[in-house]
Amino acid sequence: MATEQRPFRLVVVGASGFTGQFVTEEVAREQEAPGRSSRLPWAVAGRSREKLQGVLERAALKLGRPTLSSEVGIIICDVSNPASLDEMAKQATVVLNCVGPYRFYGEPIVKACIENGTSCIDISGEPQFLELMQLKYHEKAAEKGVYIIGSSGFDSIPADLGVIYTRNKMNGTLTAMESFLTIHSGPEGLCIHDGTWKSAIYSFGNQSTLRKLRNASNLKPVPFIGPKLKRRWPVSYCRELNRYSVPFLGSDVSVVKRTQRYLHENLGESPIDASSFTLTFFGQGYSKCLGTDQKKPNMKICTQVKGPEAGYVATSIAMVQAAMTLLNDVSDLPKAGGVFTPGAAFSRTKLIDRLNQRGIEFSVISSSEV
Repeated sequence: MATEQRPFRLVVVGASGFTGQFVTEEVAREQEAPGRSSRLPWAVAGRSREKLQGVLERAALKLGRPTLSSEVGIIICDVSNPASLDEMAKQATVVLNCVGPYRFYGEPIVKACIENGTSCIDISGEPQFLELMQLKYHEKAAEKGVYIIGSSGFDSIPADLGVIYTRNKMNGTLTAMESFLTIHSGPEGLCIHDGTWKSAIYSFGNQSTLRKLRNASNLKPVPFIGPKLKRRWPVSYCRELNRYSVPFLGSDVSVVKRTQRYLHENLGESPIDASSFTLTFFGQGYSKCLGTDQKKPNMKICTQVKGPEAGYVATSIAMVQAAMTLLNDVSDLPKAGGVFTPGAAFSRTKLIDRLNQRGIEFSVISSSEV
């Protein structure tokens, strides 16, 4: 990773996007975190100076920090302009890439970061992009000594580090694991998915809400798919926009904007504040005194990772704390750079401790020998 002095420790690329605004606010909070012993110079980056300035002004108002916009750098760059990405990457130690869909826009930023000796974190949940980056750039990143780490948001830090946490807390050898995710999204419904946002299926307790949303957004549901799930909506990119947990066609930005506006104007309270997640792990294995060649495991353990709204709040916390880990826990990272998953990159670092301090809590529910 870059050791020479650079103007900014962190640069949030795509800061004016919906998720980028949450990440920007979270970096601003980290900048003022209690006990911080050193400055955290950082910048936002994107195509429009006006929009970036607006993001900083809104963050300043929300956080009660009127001087914030004057404390943060602004970098103009565009994924269609490689030279601008090079200039951006040269100014950063770690880039937080919020420009998606990553399979369309992610590679130019990865390439610019590697060529300019800059580490990069993204929040992609797109297997095609993640696998391609590992195949194409792992050796080049290792040669440069930089770290390219995908899925560093809700996909997949709670899951990866939850497994590591469970393994570390088991007084023996962990040999099997099951995990279950619950999304608490307010009184109107519950969102459950099997591990990828792209395959999410949403169920609703209030069908009148569905009809209102469908009429407001001009969306057409696909046919009935089962006795409990009333509708399945086609999903390109699935993010919780509100406490009703409605997925949309990600390619139709106008649909997203119309429905967001309708929800905020007509359905009341802040949807994000009412949401949270719980990820529960059930592990089994063998105690230290019993070899793994025995027929049946004799240890069981249950752990949980709990946190705020998953799609934006927890994702922003995870991304920023992953970046801080890259900055501060260098000796605990893999010896050489490369393209890594969060679990491979952060397994020996203090990231779990950092997340606990920021509201993503890891805990042991039970542990027993049977």
